[in-house]
Amino acid sequence: MYSVILLKLVAILLMVAVGYWAGRKRWLGEDDPARVLGYAAFYIFVPALLFRTTSRIDFATLPWGTLAAFFVPIVVLMVLLYAWQRRQPGLPTAGPSVRAITASFGNTVQLGIPMAAAMFGTEGLPIHVAIVSLHALTLLTVLTALVELDLARERARNGDADAHIGRMLLDTARKTIIHPVVLPILAGLLWNALGAPTPALLDEVLVQFGNAVVPLCLVLIGLSLAQYGLQGSLAGAVRLSMWKLVLLPAVVLVVGHWGFGLSGLPLSVVVMAAALPSGNNALIFAQRYGTLEGETTAAITVSTFGFALTAPVWLWIVTHLG
Repeated sequence: MYSVILLKLVAILLMVAVGYWAGRKRWLGEDDPARVLGYAAFYIFVPALLFRTTSRIDFATLPWGTLAAFFVPIVVLMVLLYAWQRRQPGLPTAGPSVRAITASFGNTVQLGIPMAAAMFGTEGLPIHVAIVSLHALTLLTVLTALVELDLARERARNGDADAHIGRMLLDTARKTIIHPVVLPILAGLLWNALGAPTPALLDEVLVQFGNAVVPLCLVLIGLSLAQYGLQGSLAGAVRLSMWKLVLLPAVVLVVGHWGFGLSGLPLSVVVMAAALPSGNNALIFAQRYGTLEGETTAAITVSTFGFALTAPVWLWIVTHLG
């Protein structure tokens, strides 16, 4: 079982290494290929994946109690980290949101799905897939609203003529909705509510774009690592990784078991999902706002290595509780 997870970890790190080598050798040009790939992912490939995912969710069959045991503590901790980081001096305006997404958004697809399939089989995998279906919808939407509000506040402090509170809130709402992450999610939910089937040709295009997200993002991490390195970012990356690999699953375990009464398989699935390393969307988010790309890249890399050590510990804990 653990060999499957280890294989996926090695595959992820090898794809990151390819991106790193390409960045060091300037295979993609001398300018800023990481930013170009980041924009391609953010504006083309990720929206296609999000639209298709949300348009196909069967809300009637989702295990809402189990999902609440996962998302309530995750969102609360994410917002607390965001609020704490807002009090730190010297951070860029988008810095609190970038750190919050890095420490909260897990690699639930490329690493999480094989992990759930190997550990929990056909009984546990549907629970994990339900988490995946709401993961980006919940976390990215919340943090997009927060970062856009912060940027609106900054414009107000800088004497923007449109800084009236009502105008600021309207501008925040507009930029949150007309956003490459939130808009395809809302469009997918609307399509889902209409109950209309996706035309076969459109669905095939969405599938192909969606399939490109994971390898593109892993190469992007390698390119960013080649560009920024770990120097100056390692301490912050370790702190974010500890939050993601240790604190998040611990709180989900406590809230899920003693707050929501979960035990056995559902508890194991949500705790292991919370224990996953930082996901690729954190870097895309950081690049979107041009903030802390080096630290985010380092945190994804460090947490992925760290997961090889923390995963067996969390698996032992949930097995012991079960």
